[in-house]
Amino acid sequence: MADKEIKKKSKVEKKDENNEGKKMNKVDKKMKKIIIDAEGAVFGRVCSFVAKKALEGNEMVIVNSEKVVITGNKKDIVGKYDTLRKKGGHSQKGPKYSNVAYMMLKKGIRGMLPDHRKGIGKQALNRVRCHNGVPKEFEEEKVLKISAPKKIKSMTLKELSGKI
Repeated sequence: MADKEIKKKSKVEKKDENNEGKKMNKVDKKMKKIIIDAEGAVFGRVCSFVAKKALEGNEMVIVNSEKVVITGNKKDIVGKYDTLRKKGGHSQKGPKYSNVAYMMLKKGIRGMLPDHRKGIGKQALNRVRCHNGVPKEFEEEKVLKISAPKKIKSMTLKELSGKI
């Protein structure tokens, strides 16, 4: 009788040890820091990729965010952002649209998250950092490049922020 109880306990202990190991692997797997070089990458593709990875639990750092490309006719792009900025009415009331490149990118990412004001979306947005250029702390680290389009009509966020 005592031998059976010992065997049962040992099986339970093994299961607990295995589960703890799995939990640790999931935590280690999810808490990755991914650095993306967004130079020449398409705006929507960068935003959707970053939003997806942030929801999975990864900490996302985007460098060269001013070199992200928005595809389309330049007049249409500038016109769209210009009307969005003027739509708010009084300058001290909302909605506020930034003309700084990294904030424009972060707002695009925010639009692809479930609800940026509470819950999972808020946590995911807190894991995203955007930078114009490459900060010194990320110069030596390994960066992930997102594929850039071939020749198409486009303009960078830096050009757009200068024209608004």
